[in-house]
Amino acid sequence: MGYALARALDDGFLAGRAGVGLGWLGAAAGAVVLGALGTWRVYACVAGLVEPLRDRLVRGVVDRGVQEADGGALSGLTQQVEIARDTFAGLVMVSRSFLFTSAGALVGLFSLAPPLLLVVGPPLVTGVALFLVTLRPLARRQERFLVADEALADRLGTVCPGLRDITAAGAEDTVAADTGRCVDAEFRAARSLARWGVARVASLAIGGQLPVVLLLVATPWLLDQGVSAGALIGALAYVTQSLLPALQNLVHGLGTSGSRLAVVLRRLAPAPASRPPDDIPRPSTRTPSPAHSPVSPSPGPHRPAADPRDAASGDALSLASVTFAYGSSGTPVLDGLDLRLPHGTHLAVVGPSGVGKSTLTGIVAGLLRPRHGTVHLCGRPVPGATSRAHRVLIPQEAYVFGGSLAENLGELRPKPVPEDELWAAAEAVGLTEVMVRLGGPAGEVDPGALSAGERQLVALARAYLSYAEVVILDEATSHLDAEAEERAERAFARRPGTTLVVVAHRLSSARRADRVLVMDGRSVAYGDHDGLLARSPLYRDLVGAWLPGPTPVSSPGASEPPLPLRDPDRVDPVARPRLAGDRGHVVAHGPVGEVQAAGDLRDGGSLGSQG
Repeated sequence: MGYALARALDDGFLAGRAGVGLGWLGAAAGAVVLGALGTWRVYACVAGLVEPLRDRLVRGVVDRGVQEADGGALSGLTQQVEIARDTFAGLVMVSRSFLFTSAGALVGLFSLAPPLLLVVGPPLVTGVALFLVTLRPLARRQERFLVADEALADRLGTVCPGLRDITAAGAEDTVAADTGRCVDAEFRAARSLARWGVARVASLAIGGQLPVVLLLVATPWLLDQGVSAGALIGALAYVTQSLLPALQNLVHGLGTSGSRLAVVLRRLAPAPASRPPDDIPRPSTRTPSPAHSPVSPSPGPHRPAADPRDAASGDALSLASVTFAYGSSGTPVLDGLDLRLPHGTHLAVVGPSGVGKSTLTGIVAGLLRPRHGTVHLCGRPVPGATSRAHRVLIPQEAYVFGGSLAENLGELRPKPVPEDELWAAAEAVGLTEVMVRLGGPAGEVDPGALSAGERQLVALARAYLSYAEVVILDEATSHLDAEAEERAERAFARRPGTTLVVVAHRLSSARRADRVLVMDGRSVAYGDHDGLLARSPLYRDLVGAWLPGPTPVSSPGASEPPLPLRDPDRVDPVARPRLAGDRGHVVAHGPVGEVQAAGDLRDGGSLGSQG
């Protein structure tokens, strides 16, 4: 193109022969058409190179997945192989383009005027050489950045699902420090990569943009050497329209995609993966699994020192006008809840699924912030650094990590925990048999080999050994049988100075509790077991019992039994002495046991014309 432009100027337009000039421009246009045809042919050749590579990679991934049970085989097939295939094809095209374009441009410059090569050649060679020299260090730093990014993503993928339990265990500082090291490592890798990226920009400036400046500066000298004006314009066209774009594609393609291809190919290769750089945090040997803890073992909270405010408060837990909703426009799950628990109280929280029982435990533990209202734990505001030392939360999915049983049980205590205390805690919650089977406190724990109930027993013993005064069990005994559940709850109830909050999945827990909080999503009822039986239809419904006599005056809207089939009209399927919604003249108007259709008492009163 540059040669045709030079001839069009020198032999055509500048010589007063417009037809010749137009003819050379037509030749340049024809060259563009031939170039497009050549590019189309090149794609067919690239397919012949790329597809065999893809096939070899797929065979290697499948063989390794079958023979070694490689869990990453699916990702290798669906993503990594395709990344390697597409990147390799792109690099082939970029490299081909640069080689043929630069060779054609240099030949064109020589054919126009050999002195042009003295101006364009040296900076081009220097820029390409600088880029090639920095390519290997740049690739290494690109890989360091990718490894650091994967390490951070892996860490966050482990931590984020366990935020509730990290806060419950009081491990925020430890987890924040571990995650911060991953963030710092990625920051250092990114900064190092950026510094080497400057060298890439410099090579592009020297090899592609400096020749343009030199051509302009050296114009008087070139004209003295017999270089025509058309040749100078043609040289500028070669540099700006051919060499500079080709060099840009090469630098950006090899500098970024090339390093990524190298990383992916190493991941897909059967050889062991390369060792991560020293400053990249390595995964903990206690790798979490569904049965593992999302946090590494860390020293638990020390027993809080006595504080006059604790005694003065008189309550282990107090909630004042607490309102909470998920989202700014969501319906409140808790609406103006007031609750006070004296020290040593055993509270059971019951209610249908989805009414906010676990939400309440999250607010008490400081995992969730109420929209309105205040929460205090042992006289300390929640959430707060001091309040965390006073409580321990055990969720339904108990977390156990690889290590000794003593490490698991003493996670929330200063180390070491005396062995007699470990045995005493195991005896209290019913873990002794498991401890003996594992070989005592020094026995190694394989979380995957423990049943869900055994993991819950480990977590219960861990909470029992902690110094926390308020113990929150959010269905933490759901995988235990009724007898084991009762034993664990009674152990915490007898634990000196302990206030126990149990989200119950069996109503027998409510019978054992000093106080019961009944939640139904709209209002709450609070009292002891017998009192709630007398005045809470929902509690009677949950317990599966009702009073034999007339419905108490304190709950005039209740049925006997209390709506076992949940008729929205509050009408029971069978006539009773006091049928909910009846004004004294409603009788069953169908076969005995027939369920009333929803909405058959639209006026909320007598049947009237509906009869």
